Amino acid sequence: MTTPRILISEADIQRRVRELAAEISNDYAGEPVTLVGVLKGAFIFLADLSRHLTMPRSIEFMAVSSYGMGTTSSGAVRVLMDLRRSIEGRHVLVVEDIVDTGLTLHYLLELLSTRDPASLKTCALVRKKERHEVDVKVDYLGFDIPNVWVVGYGLDHAEDLRALPYIGVVDPDDETAGE
Repeated sequence: MTTPRILISEADIQRRVRELAAEISNDYAGEPVTLVGVLKGAFIFLADLSRHLTMPRSIEFMAVSSYGMGTTSSGAVRVLMDLRRSIEGRHVLVVEDIVDTGLTLHYLLELLSTRDPASLKTCALVRKKERHEVDVKVDYLGFDIPNVWVVGYGLDHAEDLRALPYIGVVDPDDETAGE
């Protein structure tokens, strides 16, 4: 059994989520916000973040795919599940687990901007800046990380290890990861 090496501890994640929530709450100053969680990876981060926010908020989800079951982005982004409600005239905060190449977030921002939101911002738990293929702005960022495969706190390896309370590093080619 291969246990992931801890990259970001549970305590550090929780501290940073509270800090991000305070910053976001301050910036929106009581204005209602629609949080758009990108499934599946962002669901734990979104849940924790939303509990610490102080402004009125609603939650929507989108499911997109650029990886499939592989370990490298295909570059093609597909919407697997779209929003169920209109975001027209609403302040929207897209909540992502990870910004790797930036292609998925760039695609989502392009798509959502055509739906006439009042504002459109981004929040990501982690970012691999050295992997960016497109320039995409992250308005609220948890952590910059090196170019390693990370799992836990919503991030997965072939649908495994999402529920870890910390962010760990695994070798994606290790068939025993998560066993």
